[in-house]
Amino acid sequence: MTIVNSWNEWDQLKHVIVGVAENSNIPPMEPALEPKLSKDSGMIGSHGPRPVEAVEKAKIQLDNFVKILKSLEVKIDRPTPIDFSKTISTPDWVNEGMFGCMPPRDVILTVGNEMLEAPMSYRCRWFEYLAYRPLLEKYYEEDPNMRWEAAPKPRLTSSTYKKNYLPEGITKEERYKKIEDRDMILTENEPLFDAAEVLRFGKDLFFHNNFTSNLKGLNWLKRHFP
Repeated sequence: MTIVNSWNEWDQLKHVIVGVAENSNIPPMEPALEPKLSKDSGMIGSHGPRPVEAVEKAKIQLDNFVKILKSLEVKIDRPTPIDFSKTISTPDWVNEGMFGCMPPRDVILTVGNEMLEAPMSYRCRWFEYLAYRPLLEKYYEEDPNMRWEAAPKPRLTSSTYKKNYLPEGITKEERYKKIEDRDMILTENEPLFDAAEVLRFGKDLFFHNNFTSNLKGLNWLKRHFP
């Protein structure tokens, strides 16, 4: 039985993973996150489980979206959330909390019969793939042609991020100029990208280089999908 076979962003939708809001967490500040937030963001200086009211509103929106898709005869799968409020660590760093599993398109890149776990640049998202493992395992068992791949797991050490990227006193205009000049927070030490930075046009892939992706990530994809 063929389950995984998706080449672009516009064919009729038949089967899709929709994220869930349960256990969503506000992550602590970390090198990759800081440039994405404005100084007046409510996320700065606080972390922990998202407010119950916010989670409930998100659940209603996602569940209504699922109802619409099902009314169009689209098959729906959902990830299995883990406790995203837990402190996580590797031999290189410790992070007091994770993120959530609302945006599957960030985590998994599907090209044809292959589902690829992306090497994301946020420490708070290092273990996010675990929420999708039950689905990947199921697809792998049921579809003999499904390819289950993972990009090299990044270490995300301090060398992954540019030092003093946002110096004290930097203006909003100076921040925008950095973006205009393609001067992003990530170094080129290891391949990094969110799956959502890749648009699929059949066998042609378009890659967006920004705060969550680097050129080494582009190079890795070129070699992986020659």
